[in-house]
Amino acid sequence: MILVTPETKVLIQGITGSFGARHTQLSLQYGSQVVAGVTPGKGGQTFENKVPIFDTVAEAMKATGATASAVFVPPAFAADAILEGVDAGLDLVVCITEGIPVNDMAKVKRAIEGKKTRLIGPNCPGVVTPGPGKDSNGGCRIGIAPGYIHKRGNVGVVSRSGTLTYEAVWQLTCRGVGQSTCVGIGGDPVHGTTHLDIIKMFNDDPETHGIIMIGEIGGAEEEEAAAWIKKSCRKPVAGFIAGATAPPGRRMGHAGAIVSGGKGTAAAKIAALKEAGIAIAETPSAMADTLLTIM
Repeated sequence: MILVTPETKVLIQGITGSFGARHTQLSLQYGSQVVAGVTPGKGGQTFENKVPIFDTVAEAMKATGATASAVFVPPAFAADAILEGVDAGLDLVVCITEGIPVNDMAKVKRAIEGKKTRLIGPNCPGVVTPGPGKDSNGGCRIGIAPGYIHKRGNVGVVSRSGTLTYEAVWQLTCRGVGQSTCVGIGGDPVHGTTHLDIIKMFNDDPETHGIIMIGEIGGAEEEEAAAWIKKSCRKPVAGFIAGATAPPGRRMGHAGAIVSGGKGTAAAKIAALKEAGIAIAETPSAMADTLLTIM
């Protein structure tokens, strides 16, 4: 497992909003160690008589020992929420918020350089390390992924697409194959952790025996990951690239999925993955089977 364990203590930034509250409930039901919430001006209250709420991340960390956060803060304030977690010294900030202005995220990207905090997202489904219980309860769920589809095991999943993350996980679980950790890195053009960052972690993780990497059109991060996999990865990797039918120059879904100048096309990415020895799933429905045939 990487990034988080069932023992990770989590705080929720934006716990009193409707979206944050709903997913806090689901994470608590999943067995995640949600130990604090943060909403400025509401310090001293509690969430469902279980989780204390604080005015600042620093206060929440000092009182509870939280080391990771989920950001469910509206787009206009989300960049500041990320930076508050960075300034407080969190190990991990997982930003679920979508629609954050690109300029705001560019400032965040510069501000977090050299800092200890790792950012996942924004505009991502988050991170799940499955637990040992029924429906993988007792694990750590940070974000919005459906917990019940997961199963503890030895396949790592990393994806730009939330929906395709869930699809790969469910395919594995239906075949009796569990996951070590599942990471949705988000599809925005300016974001934190990359495919390559996660692949390196999976490669070093003794509990991860195989990897599914899901990419999509736009940018060059999948090609960069493929080049490293060819040279250094010791574990079997299956890949899928979404967007093969996207017209050139058209924005498709994620803000990061923009193809221009002949770069970032599905064909170019698939060719790079194949050249690196990565097994390619031709359709989303084949992702799990593609990996299992080479493990």
